[in-house]
Amino acid sequence: MAGIAALIATMSAISSANAFEFGSPGWEQKPGITIGGSAGLPPAGIYSFNQVFTYQANLTGPGNALLNPAGTKTGEQVAVGVNGILFVPGWTFLGATYSAVLAQPYVMASVGNPVNTQFSGIHNAYVVPGELSWRLGDSGFFVKAGLGMYVPTGTVTGANGLGNAGHPWWTFQPEFIVSYLKDGWNITANLYGEINTKNTITNYRSGDMLFAEFTAAKTIGNWTIGPVAYYAGQIGNDTSSAFYGGAINVNRYNIWAVGGLVGYNFGPAALNVWAFDEVSARASGGTLVPGFDTAAVFKGFSVFANLSFRLWAPETPSPTLPKFHK
Repeated sequence: MAGIAALIATMSAISSANAFEFGSPGWEQKPGITIGGSAGLPPAGIYSFNQVFTYQANLTGPGNALLNPAGTKTGEQVAVGVNGILFVPGWTFLGATYSAVLAQPYVMASVGNPVNTQFSGIHNAYVVPGELSWRLGDSGFFVKAGLGMYVPTGTVTGANGLGNAGHPWWTFQPEFIVSYLKDGWNITANLYGEINTKNTITNYRSGDMLFAEFTAAKTIGNWTIGPVAYYAGQIGNDTSSAFYGGAINVNRYNIWAVGGLVGYNFGPAALNVWAFDEVSARASGGTLVPGFDTAAVFKGFSVFANLSFRLWAPETPSPTLPKFHK
């Protein structure tokens, strides 16, 4: 959680009225979660995807020195489960195939010394009312565009609404995906952003984010393997409020991660597992203590697993199932 550095206010014996946004992870969607997907779509039908992942990390950045003056770091452990539905009705529009997505994440998280806190609850629901996927002839290239949103339906507690997994604001997520899907290859670049509304309790607004996730996987028989990578960064400044005395949490962060994917297609279902190591993480722009940058961000590793299968189709299911993702 990028906002963890807000506890510097308590550690520094500063009035809570002058603290700043704490509890936001810096994103609504964990970077790396769409790996294994593509701009293509499976045949018409209703599909289920069930995803779990864990994130193990330590706080880094200039703000960590205030929480840990002895040179240690604050650890974080996160476990998430996601249940989702992909709807492909077979409709076409502007030469593209239409699809929609609904997903519900569940989160357990804990933060170590000196914070020593933990929570579990329902994260904001993810809804994509529409995506359009274009197949560019027989070139093997596909392009997909859509607009998703995280709806504030999650578990909200605390004075600022950030004491649990839910967040009291909307997040709009425009996406643009390009894939090469031919001869067993899945070479995909998924670019998406996050645009937040204000926290309805504090009026603090987290700045806009940009994410880029990359897959270069090869399928041989039922097996799929290949390298993966992602970038996550904040590209717009936070806007503070009177609730925090005008203080800013983090105005900028940049995270780079690399890893690998392995998958197996069982026929009725497909399983992908992939992992990332964040090789670089930087944060800046915290303004809690005058003359000192109090920004901080977590840096660590994550492991994901995704099981997908078709629930219903208007025709007899094919013997093998194309892999898909949210």
